[in-house]
Order: sequence, then structure tokens, then C-alpha cells
Amino acid sequence: MRIYGPNGTTLGSPAGNAKRTSSTGFSLPDAAATPETRAVVAPKAAGNIDALMALQGIEDPAERRKRSVQRGKGALDVLDDLKIGLLSGNFNAATVSRLRDAAANLKSSSGDPGLDAVLSEIELRVEVELAKAGQF
Repeated sequence: MRIYGPNGTTLGSPAGNAKRTSSTGFSLPDAAATPETRAVVAPKAAGNIDALMALQGIEDPAERRKRSVQRGKGALDVLDDLKIGLLSGNFNAATVSRLRDAAANLKSSSGDPGLDAVLSEIELRVEVELAKAGQF
């Protein structure tokens, strides 16, 4: 099977090259009439690899906002766990380490000024709780 250019394949010989006879028997195409040959062309390059890498690095603003909301919810969940632990008298050091991780995750920007303001207030509250626990 040969592949000619970007438009696909050619199977067999063109219909115009076969001898047509009035008999119902089978006949072979003329050996002198060969199908048209085309030059072999190398496949086109996909493009500059740097451009592809740059496209992969572009982040969707909606996806960045979604991740920021998830980080904020996670920090609020850890603050709730700390509150429940303090009220029940079961202060857990693992909760404090989770607070430190939540504080580190809240530092990145979401691109939305309103969401960034809420996240900075959550971050402030996390830092206050860490300071109370003597861990900041």
C-alpha cells in the first residue's frame, strides 16, 4: 500500500488504464501503462517545541479560580476542625500542621480581586490561630 501526500491512499491502478474488451473474460491491464508516480514528501513538522511547551503552561482562569476556591474551603475545614478540637478539649498537633499547610496554600493569587480578598481574610485567620497555638 502506498500513501500519496496528505490526502490519503490510492488502491490499485486508475480505472482508465485497464483494457476494456467486449468479451466477458478477464483481462490484465497493459504492462506499458504504469500508474502515475508521485514524489515522496516528508511529513510536516508539528512546530516549534518551545511553542508547544508555552501553550501547555497557559492556565485557564476558571480553573485557577476553582483551585483557589478549593484551597479556601480546605482552610475553612481545618479551622472548623481546630474549633471542634478546642471546644471538646482534644487539641491535636496534627491539626496545627494542617493549618500551616493551609496557610502556605493560600498565598497564591486566583486572579479574581473579590476572591483574593476573601482568601486573604481566611489566611489572616489561619495565621492568628497558628500564633495562638505558638506555631507561627
